[in-house]
Amino acid sequence: MNPFLPFVLFAFVASITPGPTNILVLTNSSRHGMTAVLPIVFGACAGAALLVLVVGMGLGDVLGRYHGVQTAMSWIGIAWLTYLAWQIFSSPATTVDPAPGSSSGPSMGLVGGASLQLVNPKTWMMALAVVSVFAGTDADRMLRVAYLSLIFFLVSVPCMIAWGYLGVSAAKFCRSASSMQRFNRVMALLLLVSAWLTVVV
Repeated sequence: MNPFLPFVLFAFVASITPGPTNILVLTNSSRHGMTAVLPIVFGACAGAALLVLVVGMGLGDVLGRYHGVQTAMSWIGIAWLTYLAWQIFSSPATTVDPAPGSSSGPSMGLVGGASLQLVNPKTWMMALAVVSVFAGTDADRMLRVAYLSLIFFLVSVPCMIAWGYLGVSAAKFCRSASSMQRFNRVMALLLLVSAWLTVVV
């Protein structure tokens, strides 16, 4: 396990720092509760781990050769995240009932959380960085990629759950419709910034 310790630290930092997925988990948990957000968490973490695996199996080499494809994927992802930010920003003002499962409105779910990673530029950049820095070029490279994918999943799940609990805690201070609307708009702006920072940085 010792050779993977630097990667564990990398995975923790990549998972716990603010990004589009974290903000969506926070927003959904504040509106629908922790139980409803768990499928999003597991779907998002599994999707990100799968991306590490797929990139490590050769997709990263393809993207490296065709820079235009990588750029197009980034812009599609940014456009989708911008749309999600607008949906959150323009959502109607509603009060938050602290009882579990009392909040109305759709939640993203397991498949939504997993598919979000396909359009999340931060996740693609993370997967490319993981493979290029930690996978190596040895004969057991594919086995290392599989381990990296599994480790990333195991590290990212508790990080995402922490963001979910942060959203539940925030909802306690947003009981009125107006305060919840302000919270949603702040989260929407943060989501927008986190998506577009992938272009600026």
